[in-house]
Amino acid sequence: MILIPLRSSERVYSTAKVTAGLIAVNVAIFLYQVSLSPRALNDFVTQWGIVPDRLNVASLVTSMFLHGGWLHILGNMLFLWVFGRNVEDLIGGTRFLILYLVCGVVAGIVQTVSNPYSRLPTIGASGAIAGIMGAYLIRFPRSHIRSLFWLIFATTLDIPAAFLLLYWFAIQFFSGFASLAATDYTGGGVAWFAHVGGFIAGMLLIRLFPDQRKWRTWYSDE
Repeated sequence: MILIPLRSSERVYSTAKVTAGLIAVNVAIFLYQVSLSPRALNDFVTQWGIVPDRLNVASLVTSMFLHGGWLHILGNMLFLWVFGRNVEDLIGGTRFLILYLVCGVVAGIVQTVSNPYSRLPTIGASGAIAGIMGAYLIRFPRSHIRSLFWLIFATTLDIPAAFLLLYWFAIQFFSGFASLAATDYTGGGVAWFAHVGGFIAGMLLIRLFPDQRKWRTWYSDE
């Protein structure tokens, strides 16, 4: 079963400038990556990605702006747009950017601790975006997400956000622990624990950011 979020049922009352800016920066850096030769790209990713075996602290930030391919960046930017706009609208652009970056750093730390001897770079915005998804779950638990549902055939469904996000988190959580049994702690693959760490960080940290908007659409009938 494949679920791809397309849009939130929550209205947005301000322009999502930071969300759009993050997408623009990620896309610009990715276009620079694809312009590099294979050797130069490998050096670039190794320099700015998280390599747990010889961790550079700055890479905890720079790694979240690198991506490994078109599907990687398109998927990440779609998730950021769907969930980021509402969280930014609720807490404001500056607070949103702080939340995003902190969740990304926490995600990188958790991934490093889970696989400390890996010599392969960990890259991608998914840990930071997972944090925004966790924040969305806390702030908009009763919203719905229009999603592309694909099992035998494809269709679109309005799925409760809580179900979609917890289903996604469960996949990351159990896949992460399954990977521990299958790895020698030096291999690569999906950074499952970055997703888990980022998501939990977002759920916890969003409580520190007061709402800029004082009401939500799902209170309108109460």
